[in-house]
Amino acid sequence: MTETISIDAFDRVDIRVGTIVEASPFPEARKPALKLLIDFGPEIGRKRSSAQITIHYRPDQLIGRQVCAVVNFPPRRIGPFESEVLTLGMPDEDGAVVLVKPDFKVPNGGRLF
Repeated sequence: MTETISIDAFDRVDIRVGTIVEASPFPEARKPALKLLIDFGPEIGRKRSSAQITIHYRPDQLIGRQVCAVVNFPPRRIGPFESEVLTLGMPDEDGAVVLVKPDFKVPNGGRLF
């Protein structure tokens, strides 16, 4: 069963869309991951993220792809890397992460509401 939260609590989670501009392997991570640089437009800018998405995605496939991410969590140190945003995904039937993205191209920095 999931925990019930108020709409006010949900409104404080800032989920934005951005475009991946760089993606590279992250061999220092404990679990297989990629390092991403995501452009969230002029208001938020470019932010880094570590994402455990190596089952379905290769770095070269990700450039130019839009993704959704939480942009107002505090940065998190993952080994030598500081992850500034939480890139969102859902598990497939085997538990591998599938990225959350809009169906159509939208302006970078657009907020989920």
